[in-house]
Amino acid sequence: MKRLSKIDYCIKFFKERSVPLLSRNGKIITQFILTVFFLAIAIWFIKQEQTELSQIGDSFTNSKLEWIIGGISVALLYILLQGCMYVTSFASIGVKIKLNQALVLFLKRNFISVFIPAGGVASLYFFTESIAEKGIEKVQIHLASTIYGFIGILSVIIVGIPLFIYALLNGTIASSEWIGMTVIILLIVVLFVLFNSILNKGIANKLVLKWFPKTEIFLTDLQNHSINRNKFIYTVLLSIFIDIIGISHLYIAMVALQFEPSLVAASMGYIISVIFLIISPFLRGLGPVEVSMGFILIRYGFTNTEAISITLLYRVFEFWIPLFIGMLTFLSKINKLLMRIVPALLLFCLGIINIISVLTPAISDRLMRLKNFLPLEAIHLSNYLVFTSGLFLLVTSSFMLKGLKMAWWFGLGLSVISLIGNLTKAIDFEESTLALIVCIILIATRKEYYIKTNPRLRLLGLQTAILSVTAVLIYGILGFYFLDKKHFNIDFSISQSIRYTFQNYFLLGSYDLNPTDGFSRHFLASIKISGFISFSFLIYTLIKPYISKNSVSAAEKEIANDLLEKYGNSPLDYFKTYFDKLLFISQNNDAFLAYRITGNFAVVLENPVAKNSQEAKQCIIEFDNFCYEAGLKSIYYRIPEENLEMYQSLGKKYFFVGQEGIVDLSTFSLEGGSKKSLRNGLKKISDLELKTTINFPPIKDGLLQKIRSVSDEWLEETGREEILFSQGIFLWDELKKQTIITIENKEERIIAFLNIIPDYTKGEGTYDLIRKTTDAPNGIIDFILIELFNYLKSQNLTAVNLGLAPMSGIENPNTIQERSMKYAYEKVKSFSHYKGLRDYKEKFSPSWHNQYIVFTDDYDLIQIPRILSKVIKPR
Repeated sequence: MKRLSKIDYCIKFFKERSVPLLSRNGKIITQFILTVFFLAIAIWFIKQEQTELSQIGDSFTNSKLEWIIGGISVALLYILLQGCMYVTSFASIGVKIKLNQALVLFLKRNFISVFIPAGGVASLYFFTESIAEKGIEKVQIHLASTIYGFIGILSVIIVGIPLFIYALLNGTIASSEWIGMTVIILLIVVLFVLFNSILNKGIANKLVLKWFPKTEIFLTDLQNHSINRNKFIYTVLLSIFIDIIGISHLYIAMVALQFEPSLVAASMGYIISVIFLIISPFLRGLGPVEVSMGFILIRYGFTNTEAISITLLYRVFEFWIPLFIGMLTFLSKINKLLMRIVPALLLFCLGIINIISVLTPAISDRLMRLKNFLPLEAIHLSNYLVFTSGLFLLVTSSFMLKGLKMAWWFGLGLSVISLIGNLTKAIDFEESTLALIVCIILIATRKEYYIKTNPRLRLLGLQTAILSVTAVLIYGILGFYFLDKKHFNIDFSISQSIRYTFQNYFLLGSYDLNPTDGFSRHFLASIKISGFISFSFLIYTLIKPYISKNSVSAAEKEIANDLLEKYGNSPLDYFKTYFDKLLFISQNNDAFLAYRITGNFAVVLENPVAKNSQEAKQCIIEFDNFCYEAGLKSIYYRIPEENLEMYQSLGKKYFFVGQEGIVDLSTFSLEGGSKKSLRNGLKKISDLELKTTINFPPIKDGLLQKIRSVSDEWLEETGREEILFSQGIFLWDELKKQTIITIENKEERIIAFLNIIPDYTKGEGTYDLIRKTTDAPNGIIDFILIELFNYLKSQNLTAVNLGLAPMSGIENPNTIQERSMKYAYEKVKSFSHYKGLRDYKEKFSPSWHNQYIVFTDDYDLIQIPRILSKVIKPR
């Protein structure tokens, strides 16, 4: 039964609770299609106005400085009111937070909302830790955030409806705007009805529980919180004032640029743009807002140049200033998870924008200016470079999430190419500005990318690239040279054949090469495809993580065994020198820890074995430095609660994994009502006249052969495979050195056994394998455990360790994670065997001790299922 407590627990649990960033592919793909569509519209709109773009610079040059300063001041007031709105949102559910906490929460969420799908909504679930640390429950944080978001949409309707009616009476609004407004009104009504139904346990509540039963804990907490109507109204009033400030920003932009201001145009432009902001799935409306606001201003009599100028200045006040301040706040105490995700997302966006920029027409005025400085061939080359860098940026962004140093270099290099290429292909300074921002962010987060790559794979990639270049070069040269003139209308020379082959292999293309038929187009495509495939493989081999796998030397094993004998204090210490582990010994040889490597993670089994706590802490520091230099990240598995303070002092985080049961042999008894069922079961076993034998080492080969048969039968019957890391497997040479308890029937056939392994905790004993035959009587496991207890008592031991009971022991959950674990443990069917395991061990009345997984970054947590599935695996 002890074995059941360890099999696949962490793998199954984390797979149930973790939601990787790209797990909802369909939704993200849909959102991204809409994003690309909106961005394409924005690019098209701006390029259509290319004749006016040169005049925009003059408009900004002649702007009134005092009004620009006024707009910036109002932007700061806008940020302050957003913080106040968070304060009143929390106050509406009876929770008090400080204004500075609310401001930081808004700025960080506003910043991250630009880079995640459905950012305005999705960002409301980020950055809860700092507030939760003040004793506020996460369900309260999420509820207050929901109220904040709900009121933000509601106030737009409150402000917008009178404006729409006024515009309708004056005939200045089209049906399309009414459709957008109607959709938003219906959305707010639907949300209100659903929210009210959930709070009152109506139909919506029943449907949510039916389709998503795991939300029961959250919904129960939600229903237990009442909303203060006065604070709710204050929040609405603040949100309305924030919308008025938005209108003011647009009006100030008109005055600052010395255009004839219009309050009606400013009001309608703001409301319509916010509607597009709400429905925009990505980049906080970047593109849709500019397009919609520009069209509205043009409808109200502004010229194209004036509309674009006003819109861009408005976005500086309303979008870029809060974003910039949010970035500063974000970088001042940046979350490690986002430091890994944001650069990857920005690279992905830059790749998309590069591709769109090449595929859309260039601004003719800029292109004409550029031709005065660069030859046409160089401009064509820049186009190909930008397009190719866009493709490889999409690939590189995924490897950035892994923290690979080579991927960082690729990302930086491709961003620099994008920066220069966008300027030299059509003076596209907008795309170049984004590339520059990406470069700055990559440099700022460079320390997060340190994982090394495999030198053997790098060599293989280079060899493959050289061979492919050689093969395609021969193929291309011969192909071009012997092709009939009719395919390209060119009689190729050797030098032309070489040049065109290289250009197309490296995806640069040839602007003066025009295929005339399908055969010639396929010929060029074959060269380009060969180039793309070989270069993709080259990039993969260059950024594939490199992990150095070492074996344990005899000297290291000797030091570890000596430290175990001197300082061992855990039932898991025996497995720290097991064959599946690598050993890390501290510099002064006073401590060691055992670990396994998978991917770019080193998973450590429990604490170091050390002379004292100071040496243990130093060993952890040295090991983390070793991991950093080797491109690894450390995770510590099954850490007792009493040791958490040491890890917290090193800046690490932890997650509850379960409880370890320890039976006090000095007080254990079969007497009492609680032991009645156990006594009855043991009596039935005793009546069968089974024979118990304590077999001392060295164990004879004949006995090992018999228990091998029992073990194989048990594995086949249960459908299990042997598991390593925190437990052992059937190893002939190891079992030969251990005490083994066997149970034989009347025919002298062994029907059950367990092996006693070294337990380095003073006064404590434990076991590893406990297995039985298919025809063994019910209760045989109880019987052999009682025999173990009696034997350990005879050896003057006072306790026996029953092993881990996963997920159990959370009586009063404080966080949403603990509530989720408690709910899964008690009500989710796939975890029911863990509850059964806990119930089984409870019959021996053990004391329970919490154990944890310790990790460094939030990003590590979502990778733990994959990591443990490889570490705790069959041979």
